Amino acid sequence: MNQSVFNRWASETPKIRANIIKMIHQCASGHPGGSLSSVEIIYALFAKDGVMKHSPSKVNTFDRDRFILSKGHGVPALYAILHAVGYDITESELMTLRHLGSRLQGHPDRVRLPYIEASTGSLGQGASIAQGIAMSYKLDKNPHRVYALIGDGEMQEGQIWEVASSAVHHKLGNFTLILDYNKAQIDGTVKEVLNMDPPEKRWEAFGWNTLVINGHKYEEIVQALTTTHPEKPTMIIAHTIKGKGVSFMESNIVGWHGSAPNDEQCKQALQEIQQNQAIGL
Repeated sequence: MNQSVFNRWASETPKIRANIIKMIHQCASGHPGGSLSSVEIIYALFAKDGVMKHSPSKVNTFDRDRFILSKGHGVPALYAILHAVGYDITESELMTLRHLGSRLQGHPDRVRLPYIEASTGSLGQGASIAQGIAMSYKLDKNPHRVYALIGDGEMQEGQIWEVASSAVHHKLGNFTLILDYNKAQIDGTVKEVLNMDPPEKRWEAFGWNTLVINGHKYEEIVQALTTTHPEKPTMIIAHTIKGKGVSFMESNIVGWHGSAPNDEQCKQALQEIQQNQAIGL
């Protein structure tokens, strides 16, 4: 993977960000901050020449890597990316987010979408499900990997630390956990609610292969995603900005955790996203 690939990805992600804003605006509900902060991380996995081995035509086989969005409230980013890479979500269906009867619920729904690996949103559970899949892959000698994305507020859940302990015990070298470290949650900054700093020291203490990166730079993301240990699970601490790409969201990261933009804010956000073509580089 080279710089020309990263340049192309950066040119593709403004459309993803724009769809996230439009989806949340049209239903007047959702979580824009943490969706925008995770775009580069998820896209580096799912892009057609990205890190993860997957295919829209192989959703019911074991011959693929798996991704679980444990921070399920950030699912607008996942929906927009699945659409962008060829899964059967049309742009018009994206605009049914959170509508009654829509497949695109406000948190991932595996029953309605077979390529969603787990119905998540109850924080901490997605990481445990991902670990279980990684354990089954190891027992079956399946060569594929399992990736999961958690939030930093989610890291306050006790269930996360059960994963931190047991994944090391079971030597799950096929398991990569990524922290979307945008430093805010619904009730305030993570430091104010329950300080988890420095997260890398915590994960290192549990015995994980721990890496710290800029979660908006494709080169660093890809290097981390491909730096694994044969017997240690990998934790990637990805420093991100909540609301990345939209100035008024970046400047009020707590306020935009779970608020939808109004008409004027939506227009401004879309203009700023279109003007900023360099995110990811």
